[in-house]
Amino acid sequence: MNTKVNIAGVELKNPVMTASGTFGSGMEYSQFVDLNKLGAVVTKGVANVAWPGNPTPRIAETYGGMLNAIGLQNPGIDVFLKRDLPFLKNFDTKVIVNVCGHSKDEYLDVVKRLANEDVDLLEINISCPNVKEGGIAFGQRPESAYEITKAVKEVTGHPIIMKLSPNVTDIKEMAKAVEDAGADAVSLINTITGMKIDIERQTFALANRTGGLSGPAVKPVAVRMVNEVANTVKIPIIGMGGITNAEDAIEFILAGATAVSVGTANFFNPRATEEIVTGIEDYLKRHNCDDINKLIGIVNK
Repeated sequence: MNTKVNIAGVELKNPVMTASGTFGSGMEYSQFVDLNKLGAVVTKGVANVAWPGNPTPRIAETYGGMLNAIGLQNPGIDVFLKRDLPFLKNFDTKVIVNVCGHSKDEYLDVVKRLANEDVDLLEINISCPNVKEGGIAFGQRPESAYEITKAVKEVTGHPIIMKLSPNVTDIKEMAKAVEDAGADAVSLINTITGMKIDIERQTFALANRTGGLSGPAVKPVAVRMVNEVANTVKIPIIGMGGITNAEDAIEFILAGATAVSVGTANFFNPRATEEIVTGIEDYLKRHNCDDINKLIGIVNK
């Protein structure tokens, strides 16, 4: 039975990875999860300098999920290279570095610093605010998405995954733009913009007012978007959004995802990723399927 999948020439032992920002760089979770059993670990966003993130409160529970406005708090590339990457290299899993920035130059600064490092793929988070474009995220305009993808490809030899924002009119247009610019894969969906109001305090639950909605509530939207993109581009798709168990993961794979990322579930079940790996294996046995690749996008055939 084969559970190996291929993302831009990088072979993963199985299609299960962690979603950026929900797993740190694996240190916190390594006491609960055997990282060797995962297809890949996707790091928390890495910027060119340390980011303090947004003011608190910046997390709020919602029906079927949670809102977060962390603001991509991270210690920066220097700490990542000194502390986090050496830790991850102790494990038999692929390492995907999530890169964030406020501007094209900030993205490129991080990507260049990673050029000679032993990492497997880069995930470029184009849902970050682009200060030079008036706060519009790179991932909300096809032209901007194309531009940043092309610029990153020009300065790195690593395969790149472009992480797409769902807060757009047409996700297919965004996916096609980054594919045309040379993206090796796409990951989707990032969080959906939402808001919660504390009716007793009569104010916003988050200091930032709005936050990113994640968890089971967004899964039907995520599956739909993955399926749309699978019918639009030829590059691999990493599906995410509300995956809590193997059944959810399989749904994304049937919709057209080559691999899946598990995010919010890590907060309420630290062993979720490992359990999903086992659950996918059980599913393959139950359906007499000897190769998971036979299931990718099968509903479209």
